[in-house]
Amino acid sequence: MHAARPITALFLPALAAGSEVMVDHDTGARTWTTSTHGVFLSLTQLLPDQLRAFYLNRGFPADTAEVYATSCTFMTVLRNEAAPGVVAFRLADWTVASAEAARPPRPVDDWLAEWRRRGLAEPAVIAFRWAQFPPEQEYEPGDWNQGMLSAGLPPGTRFDLIARWRVVGQSFEGKLIDVHCVP
Repeated sequence: MHAARPITALFLPALAAGSEVMVDHDTGARTWTTSTHGVFLSLTQLLPDQLRAFYLNRGFPADTAEVYATSCTFMTVLRNEAAPGVVAFRLADWTVASAEAARPPRPVDDWLAEWRRRGLAEPAVIAFRWAQFPPEQEYEPGDWNQGMLSAGLPPGTRFDLIARWRVVGQSFEGKLIDVHCVP
């Protein structure tokens, strides 16, 4: 597998300062990254076939796996690289800003309620929960986490992500500009 390579700024004029976009040349999946205020943030497109396979193998019926596979989902990484203390965040404070609206990413609890409404078996619900990016977390310097995050937008939508966190009582944010949901 080839390493993802940065796309030149000629093709992405609206990038936030310090952000970068890479493309995996085998899959075409894009990754948006930024490193600001001692915190690294990245979103990598998860392709519908990847999500279908992941959840079918964890007990999801095909129609239920399809709902999540087409929900504009990203592998999300947040890392406290060098912040001057504990980084604390809540996804409810993050903003997904598209042409239609600005709101937080789709909450994990909404997905869990959807799966229970559909009668999904409890082991599949648990597997889903453990694969998701945490709704809130605190990271000591050097700590990090990753997980799936659904923007809850239709395929092909473009949006900006504004991630917010606090360190020693002070608010910070990082932006990823012109993120693309998989078409």
